Amino acid sequence: MLDEKMQESLNFQLNRELYSGYLYLAMAAYFEDQDLPGFGNWMRIQAQEELSHAMKFYDYLVQRGSRVELAEIETPEKEWDSPLSVFEQVYEHEKMVTGLINDLVDLAIELKDHATNNFLQWFVAEQVEEEESSSGVLQKVKMAGESNRGLYMLDQELGQRIFHTPTDE
Repeated sequence: MLDEKMQESLNFQLNRELYSGYLYLAMAAYFEDQDLPGFGNWMRIQAQEELSHAMKFYDYLVQRGSRVELAEIETPEKEWDSPLSVFEQVYEHEKMVTGLINDLVDLAIELKDHATNNFLQWFVAEQVEEEESSSGVLQKVKMAGESNRGLYMLDQELGQRIFHTPTDE
């Protein structure tokens, strides 16, 4: 059984992961409306990843005999100024999630909860990947600038992204 504070914190993170999925789905809808289906695809995949992360927290809570507590999901934004503003927000959001994961690791260490600390290490590594991926797309969007050709080429590239089920490696 998990410490009460750890259970509460893991439930909070589960709900933040659900919000992240919701946010990225809203961004996908924005891009679809802007006739940028490749950008929309990238965001749909990102939303799927976040929902799978939420389920990892869900399953871990259940595995540890703890109660899953779902909270109301806040409504995300639905309009942005440009693809650049979207990816600036994505990168900032991923950095925020990294901070939340780090806080969970700190709590696990404080509570000497070695099992939860071990579980969270997958997310520590995943956040390095998430920040790198979002930063990489952000840099490409900056390079494309206002160029329709550049955005078209990037849209084609982002349309190639496919969802891979996260592993426990």
